[in-house]
Amino acid sequence: MLAKFLVRAVFAALGLWVASKIVPGVRISDTGTLVVAAVLLGVVNALVRPVVVILTLPLTIVTLGLFLLVVNAAMIGLVAMLLGGFSVNGLIPGVLAAIVTGVASWIGGMAIRDDRV
Repeated sequence: MLAKFLVRAVFAALGLWVASKIVPGVRISDTGTLVVAAVLLGVVNALVRPVVVILTLPLTIVTLGLFLLVVNAAMIGLVAMLLGGFSVNGLIPGVLAAIVTGVASWIGGMAIRDDRV
């Protein structure tokens, strides 16, 4: 269980790193901040995101799920607010960072997928 969390954190860190390189408005100061941001993003996604998803469910349904990009951007923005050395300047960079991080996390999930039923 802990190993899967760590692998997911590594892929989240990879996604955040790529986002900081290709998305204007996303900045990570150093490697230590990147690692802490990835772990903190995992914690925020486990604790805060489910509550926000439930509270915004009507809006998510009306937008056919696209509002989840805004929710994911808000979670990345929350991590940036809590962590010095990591900044996201605006909604568009947050959404783009959420897409990049989501793709990296999806690839990581495919890599550690358990085929047992």
